[in-house]
Amino acid sequence: MRPFDSRVTHPTPAERVLSILMAAHSMTVVSDGHEPVEVHRLDGTGAMGHIHLHEPAEAGQPQSGPRIPVRLEFTDIAPTPVRDRTRARVTVTGLLSAPYSTETAESTCMEFGQAVIEDHTGRAFVTLDELQDTEPDPIATSEAGMLTHLVDEHGELVPLLLRLVQPQPGKGVLRVHPLAMDRYGVTLRLEYPGSHRDVRLPFAKAVTRIDQAGPQIHAMLAAARRASHRNQLLA
Repeated sequence: MRPFDSRVTHPTPAERVLSILMAAHSMTVVSDGHEPVEVHRLDGTGAMGHIHLHEPAEAGQPQSGPRIPVRLEFTDIAPTPVRDRTRARVTVTGLLSAPYSTETAESTCMEFGQAVIEDHTGRAFVTLDELQDTEPDPIATSEAGMLTHLVDEHGELVPLLLRLVQPQPGKGVLRVHPLAMDRYGVTLRLEYPGSHRDVRLPFAKAVTRIDQAGPQIHAMLAAARRASHRNQLLA
């Protein structure tokens, strides 16, 4: 676990993996010798809600029953209408004592192998110890609703945030949308004709409670209004 610090502007791979697991409402379960199972949770609970990850068995420890290799696949999709909405993919591998089934309690306990997160920057591996030592992001399960509310109800304010981007983006930006939000800040996606790029706007201080997120966004918008220059976003 790392301390909250205003100098920290990006989540660690372990923080990102934990947030994706917490917020995911669907996943694909792939077991050796069995058809992939699509798990969807549309009732507001997370897809990982009934699977328990536990420590790998120690070498030489006797095992009872079968040990079935399994992987859980998650796709992190931006909730806003940006180009290329896939933000990351997470794969968690491990072993089950029974073939996976939503109807079988025996298959809800998974011996953890490793977690891998992949995005446009590359690939990172995360251990169970790192996940267990990571504080949950208080924004993780509310991020989608907060970003869609910002776009749907206050979309005219989003271009103001371009005033905070350093260095200033050149002319030719067609659209700007919030791509992601976490306890450390907001990521914007700037779309150009035929291309796009992402920029990071950190909060003044990391969010430790969900009720701190709104004031941080309002402070960011207030700072953008005070900026002396005008952005060049085209309508």
